[in-house]
Amino acid sequence: MTTQHSVTVSWRPVRVLPRPRIDGFALSLVLVVLGATFLPCQGEAARVFHILGIAAIGSLFFLQGARLSREAVWAGITHWRLHGMVASTTFVIFPLIGLALTVAIPAALPPILWLGVLFLCALPSTVQSSIALVSIGRGNIAGAVCTATASNIAGMVITPFLFSALADVESSTKSSVIDLSGFWQILAELLAPFVVGHLLRPYLGRWADRNRSLLAITDRGSILMVVYTAFSAAVLNGVWTLMPPLTLGSLFAVVAAIFVLVLTILVAWSRGVGFGRPDKIAAILCGTQKSLVSGVPIANAMFSGAVVGPLLLPMMVYYLIQLFAGAWLARRYARDCESTSTNGASCS
Repeated sequence: MTTQHSVTVSWRPVRVLPRPRIDGFALSLVLVVLGATFLPCQGEAARVFHILGIAAIGSLFFLQGARLSREAVWAGITHWRLHGMVASTTFVIFPLIGLALTVAIPAALPPILWLGVLFLCALPSTVQSSIALVSIGRGNIAGAVCTATASNIAGMVITPFLFSALADVESSTKSSVIDLSGFWQILAELLAPFVVGHLLRPYLGRWADRNRSLLAITDRGSILMVVYTAFSAAVLNGVWTLMPPLTLGSLFAVVAAIFVLVLTILVAWSRGVGFGRPDKIAAILCGTQKSLVSGVPIANAMFSGAVVGPLLLPMMVYYLIQLFAGAWLARRYARDCESTSTNGASCS
């Protein structure tokens, strides 16, 4: 007699990797640049768009001030090692890398794009994407809120002076388009609305918190308007005839190199000082970010319309790189945390 043994085969469903999500804002930036290339605004329309852009940016910073709670400002403010690391990376390491590249490979880019690279390196960290990425990666959210906010506010004052100093150090990028007197315009258009909005938070805070999605559309819409106006002026002044595909490819390579160098430094630094996993994630994801929201209006205040477009190119390229690379890193940290938790250990 033959005995049959039943074999139970256990199986697990194959986990299908999620499709990469296309960021709507990044796609909108590309479409706006294309729109400015083929349908640039000029004449009276350009003046109207310029005035509307200034008003929109002022409202953007006003609403940011209204949304920012004092608890968020003070939360984690004593974590001086995290804040010091991000601030040093944003306002010291980035500029040093930018200067080193202008000296090492000056022929890689035309002077106007090197000027844009230095402007990128002088910008503060961004708030929204930093906090969102740290949250996805299961990092120190309170610390990210505090350090990214402090960097963004300080950047309104530090960035114009830091960029002016960088441009003076690198002789090949000296240009008469740099107007440090625009610093007062920055205070009037950015910092003053922010302060007024924060002072009015007791009256507007709840409304702002309830309408975050609507205000996010307003924020991004104001940036898109300024970018369209700036690139329209640049297109009318022949920006694309001055930048062949090879030059744009070199720009992508230079900006990507900056991101990789900063990322490598932050990974080694956070490990060397003994940061725990949440602080390490906050330091890396906040320290590698640069603020497009702050950069566009600062550039608009410091430079003439024809120059703003080319100067924004390095910043926009970096925005795309930091967005996709940051999202990949955040998801990787989240998967590592889930794997650690599954094994019964803490991912903190």
